[in-house]
Amino acid sequence: MTSKQFASAGDMAEKTVSFTEIGPGLYAFTAEGDPNTGVIVGEESVMVIDAQATPAMARQVIERIAQVTDKPVKHVILSHYHAVRVLGASAYGASEVIASNLCRAMIVERGQEDWDSEFARFPRLFQAAETIPGLTWPTLTFSDTLTLWLGRRRVDLIWLGRGHTAGDIVAWVPDSRVMYSGDLVEYRSACYCGDAHFGDWPSTLDDLAGLEPEALMPGRGEAVIGPDNVAEAVELTRQFLHDTYDIVARRAARGASLKQCFDAAAAHMRPVYGDWAIFEHCLPFNVARAYDEAQGLDTPRIWTAERDRQMWQALQG
Repeated sequence: MTSKQFASAGDMAEKTVSFTEIGPGLYAFTAEGDPNTGVIVGEESVMVIDAQATPAMARQVIERIAQVTDKPVKHVILSHYHAVRVLGASAYGASEVIASNLCRAMIVERGQEDWDSEFARFPRLFQAAETIPGLTWPTLTFSDTLTLWLGRRRVDLIWLGRGHTAGDIVAWVPDSRVMYSGDLVEYRSACYCGDAHFGDWPSTLDDLAGLEPEALMPGRGEAVIGPDNVAEAVELTRQFLHDTYDIVARRAARGASLKQCFDAAAAHMRPVYGDWAIFEHCLPFNVARAYDEAQGLDTPRIWTAERDRQMWQALQG
């Protein structure tokens, strides 16, 4: 049955948290389809990949870090600009907050709008929202690659191309062949494509897979260990993107309306992906972006709290 309640506003059930070691000193904080956070323990300090939505939510991660090390968090990495990933960064007390140049540009362009939008979509993820000090601003940015050394442990931050947003980066730990993919890869959780570049995302996944990771923490869903399981996660993401865009683009080319494209996508995708986390939440946003891209709009339009509601009512109402 279709959920008509706006986005994830009705999803108030607490999720079970897992803190899984996916390589030596490499951890994945996951919570049944909620946003994941990665933890890399180096010789003298800790790196965190994606910060959670509020400082209060970030403290759940900090508590898990304290169970495995007493080393301080020095680096917080923002895989991309979305509010649920970045607004908890201040809780870690890190000396460096690092993102791609494109990620910072998107914070400038649409960070406040995204904060307002996601707060309305995901109320459960914004516990103690009053603890957010403001937009999270990177202290260091880069264009393509940045190598950081945590003692002898090397971490490569890499912009592989446009995908989930224009500015996504991955964190690659070559000593253990472990990948923190951000939302470029999801595992049995719907991809949010409201800021996506459908035409570029598959080749970005090709480049990610070309590094041959042996374990991977996706943006949502449980961490995957072993090359075959990583390959499955990448392929499931690729298929989800193809199914979303192909259905919409073929109909848009024949003059179908956005609502007609949405109805077709829903009919095709619900039987296959309907039990994936946040599927119903994502579907209208994904179809709206696919419809725009199919008609030649390269840069995703900015989502605002008002636009969210108008679109949702038009498609799901």
